[in-house]
Amino acid sequence: MIAVLNRVVDLVEEHLTEEIDVAGLTAELGTTEYHVRRMFSSLAGMPLSEYIRRRRMTVAAADVLGGRDLLGTAVRFGYGSTEAFNRAFRAVHGISPGDARRDGGPLRTQPQLRFRLTVEGNTTMETRIADRPAFRLVGHTARVPLIHQGPNPHIQAHIASIPEAEHARLKALSDTEPAGLLQVSADVDPDSTEGSELTYLHGVAVGEAAPVPDDLDAIEVPAGTWAVFRTAGPYPAALQSTWAATASEWFPSNPWQLRPGPSIVAILDRAADFSTATTELWLPVERA
Repeated sequence: MIAVLNRVVDLVEEHLTEEIDVAGLTAELGTTEYHVRRMFSSLAGMPLSEYIRRRRMTVAAADVLGGRDLLGTAVRFGYGSTEAFNRAFRAVHGISPGDARRDGGPLRTQPQLRFRLTVEGNTTMETRIADRPAFRLVGHTARVPLIHQGPNPHIQAHIASIPEAEHARLKALSDTEPAGLLQVSADVDPDSTEGSELTYLHGVAVGEAAPVPDDLDAIEVPAGTWAVFRTAGPYPAALQSTWAATASEWFPSNPWQLRPGPSIVAILDRAADFSTATTELWLPVERA
């Protein structure tokens, strides 16, 4: 996986002024664009699309300072107008091309990334692989922004809006793994862009043939394989640390890759104030 990510970085450098065929490269390397984008975002701390934009604007700054025609520079880096190029340039550098040309900066340089695997062994990961038949996730959904660290206030508000009696009703519907009340993230941007919208479901898993009450939403989950990571500790910090470690430690060391599908958190046990919890993180995977 580390070699694949570095090859993607090389591809970006080779085609900064052209369309970048990430899907074609990942297919040649025996993996999927979905998995590569998820791993890149987790390890680099930015989406692949943002890295490409930063690299392009870093190189484009030399053209701007060199007095090259702005429209020619815009077209060279894939922008159809100087206005679109100016917006991208300002988003990266914090100043317009005109200001950069007049004052010489300040400019923000994005160095070329290079991925390396450092095995520290400081994260103990209790993991199992589960083959599951098709099932349904049923409950109450909301569209919420993606937040990488700390509690998500939009999810908290959604859960708080559900009456207490409804939680007990949902738990009674659960009849298959993952067991108990679940926190489900679906339709997640493959780049895992902070602030991008996802579908959040608070509910339970039921068998594929189980009826869905009319007042509940449902997500159909096809049969497949899941990597299940169990963790215990401060909530949500311990869970988020485990989630990050799947990208930095587990996936690079195991013959599995992410496949499209919802990620599921099962709350197995928790303190009354939810300050600590024992959880299982379910991620859809396939053989790499």
